[in-house]
Amino acid sequence: MQRGSVDAEAPRAAQLDHVPGEDTWLASIAGYVDTFGFVALFGLFTAHVTGNFIMIGAAFAGADHGLLIKWLAFPAFVAGVVFARVLDNRLLHRGHGVHACALYALQAALLAGFMAAGVLAMPVIDADAPMTIACGLLGAAAMGVQNAHGRLTARSVVPNTVMTGNVTQAVIDAFDLLFSSGEPKARQAARSRLLRTLPPVAGFAIGAGAGAAGYLFASFWALLLPLAGLCVLAVLSRRTGAGQTGI
Repeated sequence: MQRGSVDAEAPRAAQLDHVPGEDTWLASIAGYVDTFGFVALFGLFTAHVTGNFIMIGAAFAGADHGLLIKWLAFPAFVAGVVFARVLDNRLLHRGHGVHACALYALQAALLAGFMAAGVLAMPVIDADAPMTIACGLLGAAAMGVQNAHGRLTARSVVPNTVMTGNVTQAVIDAFDLLFSSGEPKARQAARSRLLRTLPPVAGFAIGAGAGAAGYLFASFWALLLPLAGLCVLAVLSRRTGAGQTGI
C-alpha cells in the first residue's frame, strides 16, 4: 500500500516541479533577448554561440564589423554556464524549486546588468567601445545561464534557446501523424511531442519579433520585459518547489 501511494503521487510531483508553460516562456525570452542583442549590438547572438562563430567568419571575410565583441561573447557565455553550475552545486541538497528559482535569479541579475550597461552606453555607435562590449558580455553570460538551466535542474524541458532541433522534430512528428500508419503508441508519442514542441517554437518566433520592436521603441529599457518574465518564473518555481517538498 505504501509503495502504491508513492507511485500515485509521482505524476503529481512531476507536475508541481514544472511551472505551466515554462518552456514557452523561456523560448520567448530567448528569442526576445537574442534578437534584441543582434539588432542592438552589431549582429551579436547572446543566446547561442553558433551564430557568433558564423559572424566571426564573415568578419574575417570583410562582411561584418564588431569582431572583438563576438570573440569575447564565447568566454562570457561559458562563464554564465560555469556560474550556473557553481550555484547549482551550492544548492545540491535543496529542492528542485530552490534550484530553479536561484538560477532564474542569477539570469535576471545578469540581464539587469545587460540593460544597465546598455543604458549607460547609449547611443551605441561603436562596437569596440568598452561599455558596448560589457553590455554584450553580460547578455551572453545571462543566456549562458539559461542554456545551462534545463541541464542542471531535474525537470524535463524542451530546448528553448535554439529552435533548429525543435523544428526538425516537429516536422518529423507531423509527417508521421499525417502519412505514417505506425503503431498507436508511436503515433500517440509523436502527437505528444508535437503538442509539447510547437508552443516553444511559436514563443521563440513571437519573442524574436517583440525583441526587435522593443529595441526600436524603447532601446535598452525594453529589456525590462524579459527581466520581469524571469522574476515571475523565479517566484513560481519557488512556489511549485515548495508545494512539492513541503518547504
